Amino acid sequence: MSPNKLLLKVALQSPYLFVGTVLLGFSGAVFNSVSVTLIVPLVLSILGQETSVMGGMPPVIQQAMGFADNISGEYRIAILTLVVFLAIALKNFSGYASALVGKALGQSVARTLRYDGVSVFLNVDIDFFSKNKIGDIMNKMNSEIARTATAISSFSQLIVSAITILFFIAILTSISWQLTLTSTVVLGLVVSINQVFIKRAKKFGQQLTSDARALTNKLIETLYGISLIRTVATEDLEFDRLKDLIYARERSEFKSEANSAIISPINETAGIMALLLIVLAARYLFVEQIEALSAVLLTYLLLLFRLLPVVGNINNIRSGLSNKSASVLVVSEYLDRSNKPFMKNGAIPFEKLTKGIEFKSVDFRYGSGNQELALRNIDLWIPRGKTVALVGSSGAGKSTLADLIPRFYDPCGGQIKFDDEDLRSYDMKTVRRRMGIVSQDTFLFNNSVLYNLTYGCEWAGEAEAVDAAKRANAYEFIMNLPQGFDTEIGDRGVMLSGGQRQRLAIARAIIRDPEILILDEATSALDTLSERLVQEAIEELCHDRTTIVIAHRLSTIRNADQIVVMERGAIMEVGSHTSLLEQEGYYSTLYQAQFAQDNEDAIQQARQETLINTSYEVRTRLNPMIGFLNLLVDDIVDSPEERQELTQEAYESAVRLLKTLQFLESSARGESPDE
Repeated sequence: MSPNKLLLKVALQSPYLFVGTVLLGFSGAVFNSVSVTLIVPLVLSILGQETSVMGGMPPVIQQAMGFADNISGEYRIAILTLVVFLAIALKNFSGYASALVGKALGQSVARTLRYDGVSVFLNVDIDFFSKNKIGDIMNKMNSEIARTATAISSFSQLIVSAITILFFIAILTSISWQLTLTSTVVLGLVVSINQVFIKRAKKFGQQLTSDARALTNKLIETLYGISLIRTVATEDLEFDRLKDLIYARERSEFKSEANSAIISPINETAGIMALLLIVLAARYLFVEQIEALSAVLLTYLLLLFRLLPVVGNINNIRSGLSNKSASVLVVSEYLDRSNKPFMKNGAIPFEKLTKGIEFKSVDFRYGSGNQELALRNIDLWIPRGKTVALVGSSGAGKSTLADLIPRFYDPCGGQIKFDDEDLRSYDMKTVRRRMGIVSQDTFLFNNSVLYNLTYGCEWAGEAEAVDAAKRANAYEFIMNLPQGFDTEIGDRGVMLSGGQRQRLAIARAIIRDPEILILDEATSALDTLSERLVQEAIEELCHDRTTIVIAHRLSTIRNADQIVVMERGAIMEVGSHTSLLEQEGYYSTLYQAQFAQDNEDAIQQARQETLINTSYEVRTRLNPMIGFLNLLVDDIVDSPEERQELTQEAYESAVRLLKTLQFLESSARGESPDE
């Protein structure tokens, strides 16, 4: 869609404001021409020369003066003066009202475009966000839409100016078609001169759009990565990069403004030259009638003088529209739904599973241009109320398979069925409302703990949040926050640790009481104690629910009803923990390798605990021995028997310390204490 068509289409979404702006602007032009037309007869009436020249006036002026023919001379001047001032007042009132309605039109257009923009990113497929930067979307939603709204206001002004020019040309032609033809040629030259700057305005507008997009992207990227920037101490480097982008944007904006600013002086200079040329043309065209037609020429020039700013305004508007055409095209492309992936929603409301979920020969790839399949020929049955674990190495396709269940993506081959009904037949909002999803990347809003726990569950209150927090082992740390459940947790939950954020996500899933539960590394960020407690809560939550668990730590899914082993987007093995170990296949290899690592970790942890305990024992043995020796050195012993007793005690403490150090040495070598 071309920029002009888009501008007209969007403007007509607020038809009353658009038409009101045009009509008020045109009314101002009419009253403007009336005031100018009557000024000359008024002046002639004041000078007493009206009768001698009115006969040479064009019909339009004679008709305009007709209402005053029957008014006596003493009131004639007063009436004409009143009419002129009334016309001027109405002209200014129309201009003021047109400006207000035009402003309302711009705001209405910006609001409508932003509504449409929000609707796009809330409903477009998730795959869209993998190909578009958040900074680009933010830039389009803010500055580009604002510039487009300004362009639409200018577009309405352009229509008003065009109608005004046509109206003035009609009046000027009725006065003198020869002068009008000359004026058209001369003013056409002025418009041609402006065309150079209009082309430059388009170029500068495109550059400004590009620089603004780059700056927005970098700002958002820097804010998201502020922790990494601080960690590697690259604040100065990022500052220099942002400084360069800020300078580039400001430079583009300055060039654009400078190009726009030069148009007005050029129009004024060219307008004055045009007036002089028209006066010279009139002198040669009406050389024999110049004295008789002086009033006509004066009226013509006054009308033309009022017309010149309108012509200049058209040039300014055209320059502005060219400057903003890049923004209009960007917004047009963004709002165009035909080039974006939108899933077709089904009509069947989903209530609950009665049988289970079935994958039938499912293939999937990310993006239409990607030839490599992320999932290949997946055949899988997930019975209702059972827990199915997806295991495999990183990149095996576990999370991709899980993402197909809430229909974040559609398979490119095969189908997914809920109770013998294709998933695409269901209303997806009703499906997702019956799901609880806890991923390894937990997102939290910059709001209170209570808001985050009950988000998406409008019926839930503090009582439900407290119960869920206790079951997810989150209640204790929440109550230790400054305002408890009312504590603001910062952007993306920055005030909380990774484990705390994940426990809130688990509590949020508990509140939803989901029919289908998807846990994608739900306990990955928890310490050992919290993991055990949360795992117990998850096992309770999973009872009589259809649960899909994605886990790297195989020890957490040994009790799953079914384990699906994946590799390179395909299913390698399916079975229970015991049966898969008996097969001695891929799962058995994974488990043995992880079991050996877990044993190594346990041994390492035991050594660390031994070192800590030994250090404590050394301090325990050493402190009394030092005390005994201090008594002997300071010679504060009362008798030889007591001296002998303290010496014996110090000796025995030294022996115990020696044994403790030998134990420490054995632990450091990895030997058992008995060796």
